[in-house]
Amino acid sequence: MHLKGKTAIVTGSNSGIGLGVARELARAGADVVLNSYTDRDEDHALAREIADAHGVAARYIAADLSDGAAARGLIEAAGRCDILVNNAGIQHVAPIEEFPAVKWDAIIAINLSSAFHTTAVALPMMREAGWGRVINIASAHGLTASPYKGAYVAAKHGIVGFTKVTALETAREPITANAICPGYVLTPLVEAQIPDTMKKYDMGRDEVIEKVMLERQPSKEFATTEQLGGTCAFLCSDAAAQITGTTISVDGGWTAL
Repeated sequence: MHLKGKTAIVTGSNSGIGLGVARELARAGADVVLNSYTDRDEDHALAREIADAHGVAARYIAADLSDGAAARGLIEAAGRCDILVNNAGIQHVAPIEEFPAVKWDAIIAINLSSAFHTTAVALPMMREAGWGRVINIASAHGLTASPYKGAYVAAKHGIVGFTKVTALETAREPITANAICPGYVLTPLVEAQIPDTMKKYDMGRDEVIEKVMLERQPSKEFATTEQLGGTCAFLCSDAAAQITGTTISVDGGWTAL
């Protein structure tokens, strides 16, 4: 329970990686703030579930992170931020000449600019508290590239660069900033894609996972949301106090190729 008394804000956390991170930070004792752009009963129920399971305070705050003012308002509404996990993200796949400008703008806004806005408000809170952790969920695509993912790759490379700047600006303070670069992660969204991919390639589940979905992941195993949450918890620990301005790949060897 080494994070007891700390408040963690995790953007894009009502499902997938963000929810896994929030659960693991709560398991380590942190109070958590969940976030997404919806404001449904089930969103708030997730917060109650985490609070009951781990004996921490948990709440859900809706904010559309494509809007910079709303991203800043999320941190302000939380009132405290010791740990900021910038996780919110969207994707669109298309060749550059066919990539819709509106999709480009949305991906850059949510995947990159929102992290600037949240960090700008969170850092003064961390300085006042005398401790802080900024963790940006980047991607293997923050370190390498794939065709047809121009906006996503640009945003994730930008997040890695922004992480380094944040680390340099806080280097003499008890605040660290790091980026986690996952490969393919087994989320409910990915799980839902498996049956259609099996039909498309006329393959069984194991074969389509190994040969199609995890083609670039040498381990041929998905990372899990629990593993990413555990990596976040480690970066918040005293053992990671001198780890700042770097990337940690959780990608089954993808970026070793």
